Amino acid sequence: MNFKSYIQIRNNTYMELFGLAWEDFQTGQVFTHRPGITISQQDNKEEATDTINSAQLHYDASYANTTEWKKCLGVSTMTVQRLIGMTSKTFFRKHQITGFDSISMTHPVFDGDTLYSETTILEKSPYTNNANVGQLKVQTIGTNQHGDVVSKLIYDVTIFKKGCHPIELELKGDYSEVTEDKFNGFSTTKDGKLKEEVGIFFEDLNIGETYLHQPGKTITEQESLTHSLRSLDWNPLYIDTNLSSKHLDEGDILMNPSFLLSAATACTTRTCGRVVANLAWENIQFVNEVKAGDTIYSETTILEKRESHSRPDQGIMKVETRTRNQNGDIVISYERTFLIYKTGKGPYGHGMY
Repeated sequence: MNFKSYIQIRNNTYMELFGLAWEDFQTGQVFTHRPGITISQQDNKEEATDTINSAQLHYDASYANTTEWKKCLGVSTMTVQRLIGMTSKTFFRKHQITGFDSISMTHPVFDGDTLYSETTILEKSPYTNNANVGQLKVQTIGTNQHGDVVSKLIYDVTIFKKGCHPIELELKGDYSEVTEDKFNGFSTTKDGKLKEEVGIFFEDLNIGETYLHQPGKTITEQESLTHSLRSLDWNPLYIDTNLSSKHLDEGDILMNPSFLLSAATACTTRTCGRVVANLAWENIQFVNEVKAGDTIYSETTILEKRESHSRPDQGIMKVETRTRNQNGDIVISYERTFLIYKTGKGPYGHGMY
């Protein structure tokens, strides 16, 4: 059976619901997670300094050059976080990790390495402390772009049972299962592994369909401020909390609209994961104010689609996205046009992705 990553809310409207319920996991299953993630020295340095890691090997290149590595070594716990994070599509319905049996670091990670994760289900058992979840023991192996194993993790994780995940509880059972292959969450490789699929191809997105994107994203004051600073957008109402608290009606720092547009669009990239490039945004409206602490949810409707005359392996899609807050009020709406790969074209033609 091929597990689906969507449910149907109503006619022509689908919601992303990734991952497997506890009942769907079986001992011996192997999941290949996609996408990978490329590590930079900036990531490495920030992980070390943010966590007060005093091992200078991670961020003092002069010192590192005197060691056998000759360059800054990746922080082991950064590698662990990335490898666990990359499993989150298959383990979308994860409750929590209850413990690690072991974490083995078997190969160094350096600036520019790309990491990939693969997980094997070792054991499956009931979980006596919570009737809504079951337990798995799993092994996640991380490799780099050359296929070298960089880490092996063995750990216990609890997974929500069918109908018990918070998203399912919010829906109160008001949905139906889907059967079309385009909603498959995995493809089966020649060696029997389940490889995650990310996004829907051009041919399978139909005019009039609406996709509700999950999860939502809670907007914080700090991230809006940080994105403003990094963009050189030093409007004092975006970055000066003292000023804004004194002179704005409700005392809140304003959320930067460019950042909000970015966050709203990023929420759509699971269904639209095959996008090649954005071509245009149009009719962008900031309908209601987004405040720090609000959670935004995006939904996308397919408006138009056509072949690309200059790129035979791609199509052109026009969509409308509406982003709502936790109260259901529309806060942002816009139309977007983008290039998107056709089935099996581009990087998807050789099986790795």
